[in-house]
Amino acid sequence: MRTEQPKTIYLKDYQAPEYWIDETHLTFELFEDHALVHSRLNMRRNEQGAGQSLPPLVLDGQLLELVSVALDEQLLQAGDYQLDEDTLTLQPAAAAFVVAVTTRIEPQHNTALEGLYQSGKMFCTQCEAEGFRKITYYLDRPDVMSRFTTTVIASRDYPILLSNGNPVANGEEKGGRHWVTWEDPFPKPAYLFALVAGDLCLIQDSFTTMSGREIDLRIYVEPENREQCGHAMDSLKRSMRWDEEVYGREYDLDIFMIVAVNDFNMGAMENKGLNIFNSSCVLAHPDTATDLAFQRVEAVVAHEYFHNWSGNRVTCRDWFQLSLKEGFTVFRDSQFSADMNSPTVSRIEHVGFLRANQFAEDAGPMAHPVRPDSFIEISNFYTLTVYEKGAEVVRMLHTLLGEQGFRQGSDLYFERHDGQAVTCDDFIKAMEDANGADLGQFKRWYSQAGTPRLAVESRYDAAKGTFSLLFRQSCPPTPGQSEKLPQVIPVRMALLDREGKELPLQFEGEAAPVGTERVLAVAGAEQVFTFTGLTEEPLPSLLRGFSAPVKMSYPYSRDDRVFLAKNDPDGFNRWEAGQALALEMLQGMIGIHQAGRPLLLDQRLRDVFYALLTDRELDPAMVAEMLRLPSEAYMVEVSEVADVDAIHQVREWVRGELANTLADVMWPLYRDLDDGAAYSPDAGSMARRSLKNTLLSYLMLTGSQDAVDACVRQYVEANNMTDRQAALVCLVNSDFEKQKQAALADFAERWKDYPLVMDQWFSVQAACALPGGLVRVEKLLEHPAFSMRNPNKIRAVIGAFANQNLVNFHAADGAGYRFLAERILQLDPLNPQVAARLLTPLTRWRKYDAARQELMKAELARIMAASSLSPDVYEVVSKSLA
Repeated sequence: MRTEQPKTIYLKDYQAPEYWIDETHLTFELFEDHALVHSRLNMRRNEQGAGQSLPPLVLDGQLLELVSVALDEQLLQAGDYQLDEDTLTLQPAAAAFVVAVTTRIEPQHNTALEGLYQSGKMFCTQCEAEGFRKITYYLDRPDVMSRFTTTVIASRDYPILLSNGNPVANGEEKGGRHWVTWEDPFPKPAYLFALVAGDLCLIQDSFTTMSGREIDLRIYVEPENREQCGHAMDSLKRSMRWDEEVYGREYDLDIFMIVAVNDFNMGAMENKGLNIFNSSCVLAHPDTATDLAFQRVEAVVAHEYFHNWSGNRVTCRDWFQLSLKEGFTVFRDSQFSADMNSPTVSRIEHVGFLRANQFAEDAGPMAHPVRPDSFIEISNFYTLTVYEKGAEVVRMLHTLLGEQGFRQGSDLYFERHDGQAVTCDDFIKAMEDANGADLGQFKRWYSQAGTPRLAVESRYDAAKGTFSLLFRQSCPPTPGQSEKLPQVIPVRMALLDREGKELPLQFEGEAAPVGTERVLAVAGAEQVFTFTGLTEEPLPSLLRGFSAPVKMSYPYSRDDRVFLAKNDPDGFNRWEAGQALALEMLQGMIGIHQAGRPLLLDQRLRDVFYALLTDRELDPAMVAEMLRLPSEAYMVEVSEVADVDAIHQVREWVRGELANTLADVMWPLYRDLDDGAAYSPDAGSMARRSLKNTLLSYLMLTGSQDAVDACVRQYVEANNMTDRQAALVCLVNSDFEKQKQAALADFAERWKDYPLVMDQWFSVQAACALPGGLVRVEKLLEHPAFSMRNPNKIRAVIGAFANQNLVNFHAADGAGYRFLAERILQLDPLNPQVAARLLTPLTRWRKYDAARQELMKAELARIMAASSLSPDVYEVVSKSLA
């Protein structure tokens, strides 16, 4: 906890370590009220410092009780070393030496869930980013890579004892205790260390690699969750095969293990050979998990497995390079998800999340480059910018270099840097060298913060048969960066004729057309591209597949958007045109609503929806996406000053109008889709459920008895959680109080013994936009199934209220802001990481009217004035108020 202003760490100050650790030998003695950790470190001086006197050895350590320390077998006395809250300092006498340290820790009282802690009756670890220093004194930095051998000793009440690598020995001890030794042959930084001890059941399978090796696949869960692991195991095997086929990467150990943990700050952790997962990212059964949960399990399993190469075999030199592993791996898991499901819908989902959330981060006080320049607390930089925008940067490389060129670059990167801790520059250099390309300007994506803006104009010359596109790029100032240089922005595009067909594309100076889709590399502040050989003025289809994370503007008319929404051959741009049409209409209607004038729906939006609902050739998942209006969060993000009440009221009014005028078309389609088919998690079945439940949400807005009867019947008769929860959401957000309360009571009684399902019950109510939201949330905090020590519960109630229930959270009296500030102050001493992440809605105070700004700033100031803030919360609040 903070007693003085925390220190800022800068990328420019990076220096290689004074010492390396070649071998790390750990022995853990686990007891009910404490643990003893014995470490033996084989160390040597970094040769870069040879010839000078030996510098002190400064080991990182926090919240540790030092029992003993020895240097080259000599036990040191208190005067032989220096010890403070964060470090243990020794003076080696030789360039190569052995340090032996014993520490005592109390995992049972570790509510921060960093280092070694207990989740229920299970011991487990979370060491990224700097959790290992809460286990033992060590050089806890990612560029210090060591070979680990770990022995875990515990009572027979913990029959499963796991760590990284392969098991090499085991045995019994007196008093009903036993031990297992694990050896990891691959050097790794301490953040990839893992340990698990518990009474767990094993789900086992195998995978044969492309070279014919048999890999033992293991998922460990608590016994009651045994039947919920099949999907995760199937996802793991698909991930392993995909990584071999697409990237040529084969798994390298004999065993791959996943452990599901109920108390976990994040989604999962890629520890070498022993992935530790939040149970929400492992457990999936049709009765208890929605389609979104199935997809999340598949994506997270893939993400953590892909880290074996992009993060473990090649890791990051320092935490400023975090996107080197995270951005690259998010791109890889998004490619995998696209291949396993609908590529267009997968891309729509990713972009929708990026624009509503990462764009808001780019516009706020925590805006930072993909490779930050500085930080106070590294856990605050596990951000959407590092992950999602970092993935978009890698995606742009893939777009510019092509699939083959990108694969050549990744092959060279893995070959050149296997077993090393490297930088984003090393990644770009491999791409350059493999393709003979100059990516010097492209690298600005790593160093410049903010979302670039791309303004596009066009000019058609009928006499010459030419069509020119003029691009102007700019980027608004962000904290610490007032001026921006032009970046390389890949714009995938086509030109369409009056029937929506793609025209051949021929640049000025080219002898003949080259395809019907091109990638324009916009590199200047202003740049013109001219196409020739055109006999009519085309309509451009720009930024296809969202080929760059920018805010693009082009003077499309509403009729142009209707045409593109109905005819663009690119599925993503069809969705984009529909979203832009709806957004433009909604923004206009907000002004009308604020002026107190009656609202009228532009029939062009209804016509687009009618065309979607009557075209049975379209992918149902695509139709479902296009029927969803822009989210309230995205509408806030694109507003100069967000009027949350008007946004909510106008959006709901438009949804109601569309429901009432199109109900006759929606009903037969809903009934066709509501066929009672057996549950399957395949993409086609998920698509049908997605459209069915989107239609149900519209039909409930008609307020008809038929709609509520259908909703109740779907809730009662559903053979899967997707349909049951969709019906519950509709009832909870309706005025049918009797049916709502009956469904909530039934759900809670039916699933009271399933923590993850109860999280869904919590979040459905916390996100309900009907009046009285804060009162409902405060009651949920008193529910026996809620706990302020479980991150999943906190996200399900407090996070859902603050991030999804905008109209209630932003109540004009500031009660929502006071509620969130109080919960953060309550949580910070227990779990600083989660507390800091909860702050995000308050950091975006600049988006709102003057009265709300003052209320939000007052709560930030109240948090700032509290004594003993964690560095995590201090950094976010101080930057928000700066």
